[in-house]
Amino acid sequence: MTHVAHPYVQRLGIIREWKSRWFAADPKKYREYIRTDGAVRKLLTKKLRNMHVAGVEIERNEKVFRVIISSSRPGLIIGRSGEGATKLRKEVDMLLRTLKLTEKPEIKIDIEELRSPETSASIVGQMVVEGLEKRMPFRRVMKQTAEKVMANRDVKGVRIIASGRLGGAEMARKEETKKGRIPLQTLRADIDFSRETAVLPYGAIGVKVWIYRGDIFTDRKANAEEQATQQDRRTRDSAHSA
Repeated sequence: MTHVAHPYVQRLGIIREWKSRWFAADPKKYREYIRTDGAVRKLLTKKLRNMHVAGVEIERNEKVFRVIISSSRPGLIIGRSGEGATKLRKEVDMLLRTLKLTEKPEIKIDIEELRSPETSASIVGQMVVEGLEKRMPFRRVMKQTAEKVMANRDVKGVRIIASGRLGGAEMARKEETKKGRIPLQTLRADIDFSRETAVLPYGAIGVKVWIYRGDIFTDRKANAEEQATQQDRRTRDSAHSA
């Protein structure tokens, strides 16, 4: 049997960075940090459903717990006069209190706008899920979504798979739509992947999306230096705001 690895995991340290970044972390608190990050991601996945969230990244040190949310609809998350962001921050704070952590860091939530949502596999998967939950024909939804993604000049290929009781059939099956190239074995290939679930009256339908955005030939050291520069900039901004 073959083992199918997650495209993001395969490219860690090559063209990808970790989605959870801990600075000056205590190795003895590794279990606590993993549990905290998992709980926060689970909460945000539930609260931000159907808000076109591309990803959630977490940065933490001894004093600050920062959550970075990328979305193509940041206005829905921020809310009127920032009420949504404030409420979300309070909910994350309450969650961390229930976990009874040894540290009580300051919680900050940054919401970033994603300019081209068609290049994010997570948002494309949510678009397919929205169409399925509106009872639209699954073949039409998959085809139209794939064509919309390929219309973006930055996308070189897209693959969408829907599996389950498609169309309310008695027996579950799998349907696939593919356009362009998806070179999974090329580690320099910038491939985004996501799994989403459409909840329907006759059962759940799983949706998988692969998006190929071209190759990346940048130096690994340059990427590391750029990440360090961005972190220093965020630290300075936090110090000025405090």
